[in-house]
Amino acid sequence: MKKFIGLAVGLLFLALIQPAFANPQKDSEGAKQTLKIGATPVPHAELLDLIKDDLKAQGIALEIVDYNDYVQPNEALVRGDLDANFFQHIPYLESNAEWSSALVSAFGVHIEPFGLYSKKYKTIADIPDGALIAIPNDPSNGGRALLLLQANGIITLKDGAGLEATRFDIVSNPKNLQFTELEAAQLPRSLDDVDAAAINGNYALQAGFNPLKDSLIIEGSQSPYVNIVVVKKGAENDPRIQALKKALLSQKIKDYINKTWSDGSVVAIF
Repeated sequence: MKKFIGLAVGLLFLALIQPAFANPQKDSEGAKQTLKIGATPVPHAELLDLIKDDLKAQGIALEIVDYNDYVQPNEALVRGDLDANFFQHIPYLESNAEWSSALVSAFGVHIEPFGLYSKKYKTIADIPDGALIAIPNDPSNGGRALLLLQANGIITLKDGAGLEATRFDIVSNPKNLQFTELEAAQLPRSLDDVDAAAINGNYALQAGFNPLKDSLIIEGSQSPYVNIVVVKKGAENDPRIQALKKALLSQKIKDYINKTWSDGSVVAIF
């Protein structure tokens, strides 16, 4: 009788705890179908919002984490807090050895032409001698700003300066321009304090600028700075990333880009 009671109690105990063991497995399976991606708001998070339902139909819950700087999304991805991020180009990714050793481009989506903006002057010719120009403080985008100025005959860089040129590589500066380096996200707000600022396309859009109409000078549509989706090395073929790629490189997204940014301030590469 005692053995029977003991067996009954044991079976009852197993029945009670079975759901507790089953739920973690279910939660774990569910977690595999969540895709957490860090992005700057415009246009990256905006584009991702458009494909949430497309991924949901495939059993993937897309979670978008907004960032307003260019450092945290890579740091979070390296730590494993994100599955991917969408905000940068390859020269920026390769500007940091820790990032480039752990992360890789999964695919490219669009280009945001980089421009020079001013609240004080209407044309590049109006900028006076000794003017103060703000440029991004990260190597790849700082170099991009200087290359833009060089392409428009404003400065000359030494041979071989490359994509990460700095102000110390300037060999000719007829207007004796002065440069200040700021975090990329701060550049639109700096326009009250400087004569002009070289601003990334996404931050220009976020600040309400029309890059083609409001910039004094701007990159051409053939810019090599393609914005990419980045993942940890080895995750490029993750089915969730492949589903994300198919959704982002769709006619739906291309049509949206062409309609929303018909002025060429965002250009699809597919």
